[in-house]
Amino acid sequence: MSAKHATTSAPILSTLTERWSPRAFDSDHSLPENALLSAFEAARWSPSASNTQPWRFIVARRGSESFAKIEATLAGFNSVWAGAASALVVNLAVVKNEAGEPQRWAEYDLGQAVAHLSVQAHSEGLYVHQMGGFDAEKISEAFGLGDELRAVSVMTIGKLGLPEQLAEPLKERELAPRSRLEVDDIIVVND
Repeated sequence: MSAKHATTSAPILSTLTERWSPRAFDSDHSLPENALLSAFEAARWSPSASNTQPWRFIVARRGSESFAKIEATLAGFNSVWAGAASALVVNLAVVKNEAGEPQRWAEYDLGQAVAHLSVQAHSEGLYVHQMGGFDAEKISEAFGLGDELRAVSVMTIGKLGLPEQLAEPLKERELAPRSRLEVDDIIVVND
């Protein structure tokens, strides 16, 4: 078993035990359109409050103008490694409905859609890494987004690269075993 496979306290799907968020991506890899379409199809079919489906995505393949725009908004360490991914995706929540009323659950629902996308992408042999380190205002300006759309996160999608391509301390983090809180630590009440 790889150091990146999750050690679980109960059986879960193998796709979930194998899924992790690398920083080393193969910079020569191009996304197969069918795998990318399947990932977004999984997002499309995720649950949402009142079936509002309040998620939208900006998909930018490496080498495109949109990729460069997104990459320019990345902060800190993210700007060092994310450019090797096959694509950058901005995850957008539709926070207002057509009447201009707030959609309270939009960010939660977006998170579910991205989770479904991540699992499907992994089952297709792709890796996804979520990032909160980006400038949401610059994303909004770069793509002319209205106030009904909120950039919540950016993710990389691509084929796994080699840890050796990363500088320290990113390489060290890439090679470290995965860890999580125990189930008892995340359940507040269990009657």
